[in-house]
Amino acid sequence: MSKSDFGLIGLAVMGQNLVLNVESRGFRVSVYNRTTKTMQDFVDANPDKNLYGAETLEDFIDSLERPRKVMIMVKSTAATNPADRDAVDAVIDSLVPLLDEGDLVIDGGNTYFIHSDRRAKDLGEKGILFVGTGVSGGEEGALKGPSIMPGGPKASWEIIQPVFESISAKVGDDPCVAHIGEGGAGHFVKMVHNGIEYGDMQLICEAYEIFKAAGFTTQEMAEIFAEWNEGELESYLIQISSKIFEQTDPETGKPVVDIILDRAGQKGTGRWTVLNAVDNAIVVSTINAAVEARILSALKDQRVAASSVFDRPDINIDLPKEELVQKVHDALYASKVISYAQGMDLIKQVGEKHEWNLDLGSIAKIWRGGCIIRARFLNRMAEAYERNPDLTNLMLDDFFKDILNRSQSSWREIVTLAVNNAIPVPAFAASLSYFDGYRSERLPANLLQAQRDFFGAHTYERIDKERGEMFHTDWPDVIG
Repeated sequence: MSKSDFGLIGLAVMGQNLVLNVESRGFRVSVYNRTTKTMQDFVDANPDKNLYGAETLEDFIDSLERPRKVMIMVKSTAATNPADRDAVDAVIDSLVPLLDEGDLVIDGGNTYFIHSDRRAKDLGEKGILFVGTGVSGGEEGALKGPSIMPGGPKASWEIIQPVFESISAKVGDDPCVAHIGEGGAGHFVKMVHNGIEYGDMQLICEAYEIFKAAGFTTQEMAEIFAEWNEGELESYLIQISSKIFEQTDPETGKPVVDIILDRAGQKGTGRWTVLNAVDNAIVVSTINAAVEARILSALKDQRVAASSVFDRPDINIDLPKEELVQKVHDALYASKVISYAQGMDLIKQVGEKHEWNLDLGSIAKIWRGGCIIRARFLNRMAEAYERNPDLTNLMLDDFFKDILNRSQSSWREIVTLAVNNAIPVPAFAASLSYFDGYRSERLPANLLQAQRDFFGAHTYERIDKERGEMFHTDWPDVIG
């Protein structure tokens, strides 16, 4: 029997589609699943494919060409506690006795990056290479070409590069995959990608909510989003939103979007992004607003009860429709820039802390195709970091600076309009507030420092003294 070029464990839909993608590029693939019937059904359903189904791990490993390349597509349940262990660890533990030095293990699920760091170190001590790989694009991307973010030893990239470049999405001739960095760098970048995705989705939902309040029909919104997808806002999420607005429910004849319960789910990557940003003292207010919006949406029963308790102003949106559409467009575009700027700032600063030597321009490039946040302006992001690899914040690049400057007026007007009409726009507002805070030469933190010194003698710096020199005031006693 000829040996396989690649092996995959875990045949849920993502795993199956990745296998079919790899096989379609001319590779022989071995597959294994804990439930043998799932494996056998998959192989039987694809009789014309160059697949080998293994019933045991021993047979699976023996079927692979060395150095063996084993990808695990098993759901991770280990959260932010470094001591957490999960099903991915269990699979790795069962593989280790069967592998040889120089073999490669790839975790392709959504895993918190500290566990990829841990696994890379543990396996490295045994002579086994480990790659924590972010894969974005959902089920369709897995089959047709995802964006892939592998992290691990440089030697691992040399082994897996031919497979990953073959199966990834392409923008022109550029594959949407690159070696991200050592240890958990790949899963970290994928985590922040998902955080940006949370922000993007929430911003689009807020634009939709404003249009709905203004009386737009779903068909009108479908046409607006389709037109936006031909311009500056071109992106996968804008495109699918247009398609969603067009879809009619066959049972009721109503737009599908109107019969879906307004209660959002989440799998944790957005929350991980926010927690990591807090741990590293980095502002990701747009992403945080998006995470909190999902949490608040889940309080459906409480929201319904509260809606009858509190007064609400009458909706009064008197802008002509074309003017409103343009202003919402500008607010969405500017807020989107902020969301990406915050995400890239988190990647930059944490990357420096871990000495991953991340290439922000390369990361922007591999997000241009296959992934959920793919968008036209990622080309501009890549160009910004190519012009200045040390760019402090994406907002400061001339292209993005111009967007924010020309969008400010509409942005402010839309946030004000929403507030006056009791339309919740947490991500629009958080983005604008971040922008205003970032561009402010002076913030009221001087009063905050005075308060801290008053009640806790925490000291403060003075504007007329050297930075770093600390002072304390003997404040009056206010107790008694």
